[in-house]
Amino acid sequence: MRKSARAHHSTLAELNITPLLDLVFVLLVIFIITTPQLSNDLEMNLPSPKKNNTPSPPPKVNRILVDATGRITLNDRLVEFAALKQTLAALKAGDPDASVVVRGAAEVDYQHVIGVLDVLQQVDITKVGLATETVP
Repeated sequence: MRKSARAHHSTLAELNITPLLDLVFVLLVIFIITTPQLSNDLEMNLPSPKKNNTPSPPPKVNRILVDATGRITLNDRLVEFAALKQTLAALKAGDPDASVVVRGAAEVDYQHVIGVLDVLQQVDITKVGLATETVP
């Protein structure tokens, strides 16, 4: 009986590595398949910095103020509503990229401000901002 016991122990001493090799090959195949997808071959042309280090002057902003009585001032000059369209058209002709900030007084009838915005749209001035004040 001893012989059979030794034969039984000798078979336990051997390690069967076939399932381990199968696992290694499966992992290898997975890594081979997924690795090409990880590389990004997107070519981009990035902008280079300007060699001209002189700062550009800030753009000129034209200011329109509509006061409480409905009077309109353009860059601190009083302008009648009837002449506003011609004045803004001349401004647009001088600077095609003109920008305007419209500010209405707190007590103004807002229809006057809407009228100024309508004239700006008719003259095709598209860079328009509305100035507001914060209430303390």
